[in-house]
Amino acid sequence: MGVQHATSAGRLIVVGTPIGNLGDLSPRAIEAFRRADAVCCEDTRVTGKLLAHAGVQKPLVRCDENVIAGRAAGLVERMTAGDTLAFASDAGMPGVSDPGQVLVDAARAAGIAVEVVPGPTACITALVASGIPCEHFFFEGFLPRKAGERARRLAQLAAVPGALLFYESPHRVTATVASLAEAYPSREVALCRELTKLHEEVIRGTAAEVLEELETRDEVRGEIVLVVAPPTAGELAELAVLMPGAAGAPGAGVSDLDAALRADIERALADGESASSIAKRLSQRYSRRRREVYAMVVELQAE
Repeated sequence: MGVQHATSAGRLIVVGTPIGNLGDLSPRAIEAFRRADAVCCEDTRVTGKLLAHAGVQKPLVRCDENVIAGRAAGLVERMTAGDTLAFASDAGMPGVSDPGQVLVDAARAAGIAVEVVPGPTACITALVASGIPCEHFFFEGFLPRKAGERARRLAQLAAVPGALLFYESPHRVTATVASLAEAYPSREVALCRELTKLHEEVIRGTAAEVLEELETRDEVRGEIVLVVAPPTAGELAELAVLMPGAAGAPGAGVSDLDAALRADIERALADGESASSIAKRLSQRYSRRRREVYAMVVELQAE
């Protein structure tokens, strides 16, 4: 593909927004909205309220995960013609488990300058609030919805030598914590919800203890981040004996990572994800060239 350089008169400004407390909206973020010709966002109602709070009026363009791929080319044309567009998620940093990554990629491919205005991020806020050791950490995003696929993914992550971070919805969190209790029975888990808001809460204990607490509640509300403590040296040693090819475990080889990548591709294909989307997402996860992953996807599609 070659080195990409910005050649367009327009630009894309990626704006981090508060994850709860509106006081976290930075002056630089407000200025970015003011400079923009239009603001792209996931939900126009959410971003409209944020702009009203900041005293800014701008045209809003809906760009959630259902439409952003189809609208990216038109937005790139606007920026190529000289427009400055801002992109904001409903909360947090765009591009982190968020459709904004599609627009950033399209803009860079077209030689459009991309400016990032940093802001709050739920996963890092939760990691710090949890008190769990965070010298190293791995951000997974959302786990699979199906119990069997979720269990397999947790088994693949068992030997990662750092804290694990997951996003989860309040409707699925009890089932996910139950899966964590089975996969990592001895590790501490922190459930962090409503971060930076009035009812912010961190529940910490073993996964079984957190599950027991959840089961006493009629419902759980708010956006949730789950933080899982790293494996102990004893755990890693045991995994190395039981699963010598586990990713991250001592002795893990390229063939083991290839097997994990192929398994992830097969799951994505079964879920109906497009080949280009799979290649983009998994090339980042496994630090592979996108065309290499794409070739594996095509090969598995043909089988």
